[in-house]
Amino acid sequence: MTRSSTISKRWHVFHALRETLVGLLLCIVCVGAMAEPASCRTVRLSDVGWTDVTATTAVLTQVLRGLGYDPQTTLLSVPVTYSVMKGGNIDVFLGNWLPAQLGVRQPYLDEHSIEIVRENLTGAKFTLAVPGYLQEAGLKDFADIRKFAVPLDSTIYGIEAGNVGNLHILDMIKRNDFGLGGFHLVDSSEQGMLAEVSRAVAARKPIVFLAWDPHPMNMQYDLRYLTGGDANFGPNFGGATVSTVTRAGYLQQCPNVAQLLRNLVFTTRGESEVMRSILVDHQTPEVAARNWLAANPAVEMAWLQNVQTFSGKAVGAGGSVAPGFAARFETWLTDRKIPVGAAVAVGIEWVKLHGAAAFRVTGVTFSGAINFVYQLLRTIPPILIILTTAVFAWRMQRSVALAIFVIAALLLIMNQGYWQQTLETLSLVLVATLAATAIGVPLGIASARHPKLAAALRPALDLMQTLPTFVYLIPTLVLFGLGVVPALISTVIFALPAPIRMTQLGIASVPRSLVEAGESFGATRWQMLLKVELPSAAPLIFAGITQCTMLSLSMVVIAALVGAGGLGVPVVRALNSVQVGMGIEAGLAIVLLAVILDRITRR
Repeated sequence: MTRSSTISKRWHVFHALRETLVGLLLCIVCVGAMAEPASCRTVRLSDVGWTDVTATTAVLTQVLRGLGYDPQTTLLSVPVTYSVMKGGNIDVFLGNWLPAQLGVRQPYLDEHSIEIVRENLTGAKFTLAVPGYLQEAGLKDFADIRKFAVPLDSTIYGIEAGNVGNLHILDMIKRNDFGLGGFHLVDSSEQGMLAEVSRAVAARKPIVFLAWDPHPMNMQYDLRYLTGGDANFGPNFGGATVSTVTRAGYLQQCPNVAQLLRNLVFTTRGESEVMRSILVDHQTPEVAARNWLAANPAVEMAWLQNVQTFSGKAVGAGGSVAPGFAARFETWLTDRKIPVGAAVAVGIEWVKLHGAAAFRVTGVTFSGAINFVYQLLRTIPPILIILTTAVFAWRMQRSVALAIFVIAALLLIMNQGYWQQTLETLSLVLVATLAATAIGVPLGIASARHPKLAAALRPALDLMQTLPTFVYLIPTLVLFGLGVVPALISTVIFALPAPIRMTQLGIASVPRSLVEAGESFGATRWQMLLKVELPSAAPLIFAGITQCTMLSLSMVVIAALVGAGGLGVPVVRALNSVQVGMGIEAGLAIVLLAVILDRITRR
C-alpha cells in the first residue's frame, strides 16, 4: 500500500465523518427551530364563565393537550382578565366580544399590553331580549320597556355583576335612557338569569333579560331581540364579533401556539352544539369538547394546518398526538361516569314539579317577611335608626364607647353611600337569624334530651357546615328563582348548626345539682326547662345566636350572586370590574355592620 493511497483513504473517511457531523448539526438546528421554549408548554387560558367562552376554551384545551401542551384555565371576569393579562399571568383569551368590550379593551391596546390575533367568531348578537309572547303583547323596542314597568316590576335581569352588558344596562338606568330611570338591574349569573327566564316562560310572565347568540337559549326559548338599542349595544341587535386576544409578546415567544390561534375559528352552530352538550346534556366542558372534536375531525385538521406538536414533530393524520395510558384510562373512566349529578337533577325536577304549590307559598312567605322588615326600616328616618341602635347597644352592654362607635360607624356607612344596601343586608340577616334560632334552639333542646336524635343530627350538621355554600344556592335557585328567597334559605341552612350545637351543649352542661333541686321542689318538665335549664344554659345559647348572626352576615356576598341585593352586590361588582375603591368601601361597610352586631349580641 503506497503512502498516497493511505492518505486518500483517510481523507475519504474524514470527509464522510464530516458530512455525518454536519447532517447531525443540521438536524439539531432544525429540531431546535421547530420546538418551542419550555415555557410555552404551559398555556394559561382565561374563562369568564359564559358558556360560549367555556365551550371554546374547552375545545382549545383538548386540541392543545393533543399536541403535548399543558393548558391551564382560570375563571376570571372580563376586566380582571385584561388586568391579569397585562401583568403577564394569562396568555390567551378567546372571549373578546365587540363592540361590548371595546371600552374595556381599548386602554390595554393603547399601552400595547395585549395583542389581537384574529376574529374567531362572526355573526354573534348581544342585547336585551323578551319571550315571543311578550313581543306579541307590544314590547318590541327598548322604548317600549317602560310601558310594561308594572308587569315587569321595573326589573331587568342580567348576568354577573360587573359584566359589560350589565354595565350598559346600569348606564341606561343612570341616564334615564328610554325612561328606565325607575328600573333596577338584578345581577346574578348566566345560569341564575336563565333559571328565572325558565320560570317566567313557564308561567308566561313578562321578563326582560340579557341574551346573546350563539347560545342554546335561542333554541330552548322563543325569544325575540329588542330593537332600538343601537346606541347602547351596537347595531344589528348588538351584532358582535368575538376575537382571540393574547398578552403582548406571546405570539413571538410561542410561534407554534400562535399559528394554531391564527387558524382557530368557530361557527355559531358549532359553538351552540358544544354549549348544548354542556347545558342540556349536562356533560362537563372537557367531555363535550372531546366528543365534538371527535365528531368534527375536518374542523380540527383545518386548525392544525402548519401546526406541530410541542416537541416539534409533524402532526399525524389523526390530527393530534396519541395520548398515554394514564390519559386513556382517565378518558375511559370518565366516559363511564356514575350519574350522581343526573340523579340529583332528576330528583330536583320531580320535587319542583310536585311541590310547586308548597314552594310558591314558602317563597311568598319568606320574601314577604324580608320585604316587610326592609320597608319598615326604610320608613324610619335614618338618624332615628342610628340613635335607636346606639341606645340599644348601650342598654345591652352598658358601654358609652360602644354607643359612640355605633353612631360613628353607621354615619360612615351612610357617608359612603351604602345605607340602602346596608338595610337590605340587615333585613336578610335579621330574618335568617330569627328563622335559624326558631328552628335551632328547640332542636338543640330535643337533641340534648334524646341522645339518639343527637347522633342522627350529627352527620347532617357536619354536612351543613362543610358543604360549600355555593352548593346550597343551586337547588334553591332552581326551586325559588332569583331573589332573596334562595339567599335566605341558603343562609339559614349554613347558619343553623350553630344554635343547635350550642343549645345542645348548654342544656347538657346544666349542673346535676340544679336539676335535682328542681326535681325536689316538684317542678314539672316545662318548669324545669323554663326556670332551671334555659337560665343556666343562656350564655351558651346566646353565643350560638351570635355565631348564627355572624354566619348569616358572612353569606351576604354569596347571596348577591342570586339577586338578593345588599352589600354583596358592590363587592361582586368591584371584583368583576377591578374597582379597588368600591370594593374597599363596600367591604368596610360589611365589617362595620358585623362589628356592631357582634358587640351588641355578645354576652
